[in-house]
Amino acid sequence: MAKVHHLTQSALDRLKAEFDDLTTRGRIQVAEKIERARELGDLSENGDYHAAKDEQGHMEGRIRHLESILENYELVEADDGDLVGPGKLVTISIDGDEPETYYLGSHEEQYSGAATMTPESALGKAIAGKRVDEECSYTTPNGHELKVAIISVELP
Repeated sequence: MAKVHHLTQSALDRLKAEFDDLTTRGRIQVAEKIERARELGDLSENGDYHAAKDEQGHMEGRIRHLESILENYELVEADDGDLVGPGKLVTISIDGDEPETYYLGSHEEQYSGAATMTPESALGKAIAGKRVDEECSYTTPNGHELKVAIISVELP
């Protein structure tokens, strides 16, 4: 089963625009670069040609990644309550350490001052549905159980 990406409307719009740009203008520009580089002669020692082909490969990889996201997304409409869920900025303390702020959602969305945590991660699953001042625990990938305190939940 494909991974579901939790996206806000603004992120969805941005990813669709990037996809449209790469599959039209981007492909045309890279094809033109490859053609110009071919005109320079011997392809085996042509740095411009190899650079353009590398660029094309990276761009096609990004296009495939965007296709995957746009085929398997869930639109997030976060409310302004104190319930932890996708589309929220969540400040937590793990085992009494200094508080850290995370954006709970897709890695395609980023917010200044907050790392991104996916709802599918172990910590994301543990804190989902919790409220401010609640505590929960989660098991790290290496088997340690940690206590997590929810300090604040807000919209970005």
